[in-house]
Amino acid sequence: MDVRDRHLNLAEWNALIEESLADPASEPILNLDPAPADPVYDAVFVGGGAGGRFGAAYMRAMGGRPLILDSWPFLGGSCPHQACVPHHLFSEAAEELDRMRWFSDELFFPKFDPSRAGILEMVRLFLAGRGSAHAFMNWQTKEQLDVEFVLNARATIVDRTTVTAAGRTFRARNLVLGMGARPVRPEIPGLDLPGVFDFVSLVEELDYEPARCVIIGGSKVAMEYGAFFHATGCDTTIVSRSPLMRTKSLHHVDEDLRQYVVGGMRKRGMEILEGAHPVSVNGDGAVRSVTVRLESGEQREIETDFVFLGLGERPNVAQAVAALGVEVGPTGRVVANRRMQTSVPGVYAIGDMIDGPMEMFKARKSGVTAARNIMGEDLEFDFTEFPDFLHTTYEVTWVGLTEAEARATRDDVIVIQMPPYVEGLDTPNLPLPCAEGTMLYAFSKPELSGFQKLVVDGATRKVLGAHHCGYGAKDAFQYLDHLIHRPEGLTIDELGWMNELFLNPEHFVQLSRLRAGKARLTHL
Repeated sequence: MDVRDRHLNLAEWNALIEESLADPASEPILNLDPAPADPVYDAVFVGGGAGGRFGAAYMRAMGGRPLILDSWPFLGGSCPHQACVPHHLFSEAAEELDRMRWFSDELFFPKFDPSRAGILEMVRLFLAGRGSAHAFMNWQTKEQLDVEFVLNARATIVDRTTVTAAGRTFRARNLVLGMGARPVRPEIPGLDLPGVFDFVSLVEELDYEPARCVIIGGSKVAMEYGAFFHATGCDTTIVSRSPLMRTKSLHHVDEDLRQYVVGGMRKRGMEILEGAHPVSVNGDGAVRSVTVRLESGEQREIETDFVFLGLGERPNVAQAVAALGVEVGPTGRVVANRRMQTSVPGVYAIGDMIDGPMEMFKARKSGVTAARNIMGEDLEFDFTEFPDFLHTTYEVTWVGLTEAEARATRDDVIVIQMPPYVEGLDTPNLPLPCAEGTMLYAFSKPELSGFQKLVVDGATRKVLGAHHCGYGAKDAFQYLDHLIHRPEGLTIDELGWMNELFLNPEHFVQLSRLRAGKARLTHL
């Protein structure tokens, strides 16, 4: 279907996308400028996810001519379709359900009815609404960003300047590889049984309401989806070889923050088995139990009707290796430098294809980095230092060094923390830190009102790290990240002189102000 001269509205785009998804034989969707008849593009972006879409849009804005090829009938990739958008929806539901459970039949809250909360209902809610994001990104990319694309057609890489799709051959000076990743499925007996899901199959295939869940893995996905499952009333056990928040994919996690977060999950009734290994998934026609080898060596069988895999993702590199011979590192990802250049001249890799966090900021910025270098700039993107977050029934956010990391390299480290660890102070009953989202907790269940820590270099007065569990701080951390990592850094004095908005979500501003007047900093 040629849509170049058609100007579909959002409803029309949504209908076209849904029809294409429903019919495996549906035709490609082409938005191609006919002039010249056989162009040489500045770059073909193989994959129209976040990295490909943003990279192509930036290149077009700079005056280049990009082309996006994607096998899905929509742009934006897995994020709005199966990954981050449903995760955020489910995490918001977990937060609401958590509050309703803690305040059941108290104040103005009705008595909580667990029969009204369900995983399947939330999955169906997501499926009913996910098309709006797809439709908008297709419309925006065509009508506002003026980017050419071929969708609903699988691309085949011929060589480093040639790609085929939709029965046509496309030539380019550069290729940008953004083919995404897929969930990891380990070799554990029984994973082929009905009732075993990952984040993709959960939204595509779940057709019953689970009563009991075992999560295999200790990743962000395991924690976030596990917190949601448990909040709905589905009793949940996490089986993780590593301590939660100590997996290789997470960095700079402060131990006090970790203890508060994982302790909070246990306080809510989740069972967390760290140092445990899954042995087998058992059942006859459907999942009935999971056999686990505990850290002690003892084996235990956990009854369940729902197994969820939270073991991370593996990039789709096979075609790039076979057709181009790109170098792949020990993690299974394409090796790329800070300009996103691979081992093959003229071939770039972005997003989940390369090392670093599988996060949206990295995907978008790496796509833009590739585009700007292709267009003649000399630009590097260091994705090894970044703010990070995850959801349980809280927002958990951190940036910069942990207290332990700071003490390993500096002699004078100052900590500002709420609640403080002071012997005999009765801190479990201290309603701090309280802010938007935790005020009700602060006045009736203070131990649930959150945690925060600021790590400061006492000699230079520079902020080294910030760590927060609560609500409303996540947006601020992207700015803290910029300020902390700029060449001049961010001092406690500058932070304390900012204008906080009432109860600042992190409290860091007002607490810094309480200490900034001291010539020699001390803990708070």
